[in-house]
Amino acid sequence: MCNCNQIITNLTIAKLISCVFINKQHFLLQFLAPISTSESPPSPLMATAQFFSLPDSIKQLSDSGALSSVPTHYACRDPDAPSDVDPTLEGQIPTIDLSVLTEGDPARRSQMVRQLGRACEEWGFFVVVNHGVPETVREAMLAAAQGLFDLEEEEKAEHSGKHVMDPIRYGTSFNSKVDDVGYWRDYFKMVVHPAFHSPAKPLGFREVLGQYAACTRVVGMELLRGMWESLELDEGYMNNALDLDACFQVCVVNLYPPCPQPELPMGLPPHSDHSLLTLLHQNGVDGLQVKHGSKWVHVKAPPNSFLVNIGDQTEIVTNGRYKSVLHRAVINGRSTRMSIATVVAPSLDTVVEPVAQLVSSERPAMYRGVRYREYLEHQQRNKLWEKSALDHLRLQ
Repeated sequence: MCNCNQIITNLTIAKLISCVFINKQHFLLQFLAPISTSESPPSPLMATAQFFSLPDSIKQLSDSGALSSVPTHYACRDPDAPSDVDPTLEGQIPTIDLSVLTEGDPARRSQMVRQLGRACEEWGFFVVVNHGVPETVREAMLAAAQGLFDLEEEEKAEHSGKHVMDPIRYGTSFNSKVDDVGYWRDYFKMVVHPAFHSPAKPLGFREVLGQYAACTRVVGMELLRGMWESLELDEGYMNNALDLDACFQVCVVNLYPPCPQPELPMGLPPHSDHSLLTLLHQNGVDGLQVKHGSKWVHVKAPPNSFLVNIGDQTEIVTNGRYKSVLHRAVINGRSTRMSIATVVAPSLDTVVEPVAQLVSSERPAMYRGVRYREYLEHQQRNKLWEKSALDHLRLQ
């Protein structure tokens, strides 16, 4: 164990490094803070060794009010790096009107199917409007999710899963057992189909989640129907091949509290989703960025919309025609961002492989087949970074 008294007396060094011992409740961190170059004496904060316990949640850490800087365990960005965000691309994000896909006349519907296909091929991401989910349902889900995170830490900890496939799982970061750094995010993950799982608290949460899950599953299936049609694939064949009647659906509720130095941590790093597609609904605070070409695009969600990204299983089954999009979550120093991601995927026992109609001598199979359960477990138990899970399946 380091001698903290000696550290305190050596404040002439450029940075303060404090150490804590490791036991069941503590984590070894370096907590770096710049020392003033002026002649004034160090602040009380700088003159005290920083013993820092790993928090039960980012919400707990943020709500404590004790932080004026970010522990280095969470600092994974270079604040001096040039911006890689292109603001000129924001207005080019495709928009899909779901009502045209479900109720439009044949000519308009055919045009919207083509538009959906282009969005999947060129962006892997789009905004969905006129989706048919009542705003009262969406707002009720956000309110219920806030109540979930407002539970006492002991109550939330009852769902701290031991396995990545646990039907209800509460945690922080992505997978804190393997993450090199911490991500500024708390989450609940709940499997809602084919079997429905929900925390018992807070009161009424189960009913709200059930209604929201059913509504978003309908939206996801309608979008998949349009995607198959855009590729001239038979809807019935694809539904059977992916066993979509028993589709795996997860509701992931994310909380990104305000951060004293938002330029240093990430909410989530660049990654693609394991799903066929993911629908995202947020509380009005933006923070999603998607990659388009070599640049990142900050997404500003229009009112009453869902943000939809294509996942890895779609890239596999379409043989790379529709690519999963890299996306990341950034945070801010003012407001709490909350997002609700609905993951729609094949059934767990489905072997996902490139569909025969999209494989040819000119375009041979690009991925080997994999059972979706195995793919999901592999992605969830390893570090989250870009398309590392999908890269294991590439044939060329």
